[in-house]
Parts: sequence; C-alpha cells; structure tokens
Amino acid sequence: MPEFRRRRRSIFDILDELFRDLEKRLESMDEDVEREFKRLREEGWGEIKGPYFYGIRITIGPDGVPRVEEFGNIGRGRRGRPLIKEEIEPLVDVIERDDEIWIIADIPGVSRENIDVKVTERAVTIKAHSEERKYHKIVDLPTEVDPETAKANYRNGVLEVKIKKKKEPGDKGFKVKIE
Repeated sequence: MPEFRRRRRSIFDILDELFRDLEKRLESMDEDVEREFKRLREEGWGEIKGPYFYGIRITIGPDGVPRVEEFGNIGRGRRGRPLIKEEIEPLVDVIERDDEIWIIADIPGVSRENIDVKVTERAVTIKAHSEERKYHKIVDLPTEVDPETAKANYRNGVLEVKIKKKKEPGDKGFKVKIE
C-alpha cells in the first residue's frame, strides 16, 4: 500500500489563500458601499462627500502568522452595513528599537499646527485635521515607554514620533551599602 505524505503548505500557498479571501471581501464591501450610498441618496441625504479611503496591509509577525491591518474611513457598522466615518484612520508603522519605539504615521494634507500627539506609557493618540479631512488613531505600544522623552517630527505628510522605552528596574542603578 503506498504511503502518502502530506505536503506542507508554503507561505505562498497561505498568502494566496489569504489574498483570494481578501479579494472576495473587498468586492462584497464595494457592493455594500454602493448600495448604502444609493439608499442614503434616496432617503434625501443628497450626494455623500468623500474622500473615501480603505486599504489593508498584510504583514507576517515574528511568530510567522500573517496579520491583516485595515485603515481608512470605511468600516463595518451594524448588521454588516458599511460605516463611513468622518475621521480617517491613517496607516501607521510601529518599530521597536533597542531603547526606543518609533511610530510612523501617514497623514498627508495637514499642517504641523493642526496635529495633536498625546503619549501615555502604553499608547500614542494621533489627531490631525485640515479643511478637507480629519485623522484619528490610537496606537497601542508593544512595551511601556517614558512619555516625557517623546519627540515628534512632521515632514512631507509623514509624522514620526520617537519615544524612549521605560527603563526596567535593575537595568541601571547603584549598589546600596547596608549598614
């Protein structure tokens, strides 16, 4: 009797399956958004003003598991209906370095004066606005940081925030003589 070996799925097989599923979801969401716009126009809302943003980013985590992150201002509301938010959720990268965390956010079309960044030990909140659009994102941090060390820079539509990690007890210090 022949022995059958089960072929291990490669990362490409997994990604291919993920992209096929994602394509179906996006097609369904596009149809739902069009139906919802039509319904709102029929209810007397008039023309619904954009811009509308929706996107995804797929990354492979350190554990080898693919992660899908959505961004934009279109989401799912009650009963699966499209929900158009006034605020755009920007695409954000969180990069962990040896002693600091970098947050890089894509928020084009706003001026430096209209950006508000608040840092706590475990999260960063970004709010920004211009006449045409509003951005809002709460970024959970992978480790505790020292909020007082935060520094931000905004150039060409990209916000960069650097924050020092909180020092662990025992990292540095001095020996206390016991009397």
